[in-house]
Amino acid sequence: MIARLDPIADIEDAIRALDPATDRARIELVVVRPQRNERETPPRIRLDVDAGVVGDHWSHGKANPEAQVTLMRWDVAKLFGPDPAIFGDNLFAAIDTSERNLPPGTIVQVGAARCLVTPKLHTGCSKFSARTSGAILALTRADRWKPFHLRGIHLRVLESGDVAVGDELVVLSRP
Repeated sequence: MIARLDPIADIEDAIRALDPATDRARIELVVVRPQRNERETPPRIRLDVDAGVVGDHWSHGKANPEAQVTLMRWDVAKLFGPDPAIFGDNLFAAIDTSERNLPPGTIVQVGAARCLVTPKLHTGCSKFSARTSGAILALTRADRWKPFHLRGIHLRVLESGDVAVGDELVVLSRP
């Protein structure tokens, strides 16, 4: 009998084996999206109370203050594809983004900026599916994985500041 390969089951097993930080983690990647489908990965970005990520296209059009900045787990992103920058998130760190660890109302220091975890769900879209796969999008939306926020979380900037690759994301308080 030939063993059947199930890459999604392999990814789920790999996620279960991960041990993300809970209170502080290194910023591994910062991303700015100057235009639709464009990604830049500078060494440093500015998080701004009004503009979100300075230079990011978020502030054009329907800028939702509850979704100014997106944070995705670095360790999970690396399982989903070789180039996490294409996913469209702004910050990547190997921190537990689960509802249990970073519930809405949590305040985090990200480099020199201070941010609030918002209740707005970050569930992924057809663009994320196209950049990974429909199966990975389905995995992030599956009931068993929803509380882990594998697709990431949204942050609102409370205090402007710069964030560089290598800076820390530190949990300051949880509700």
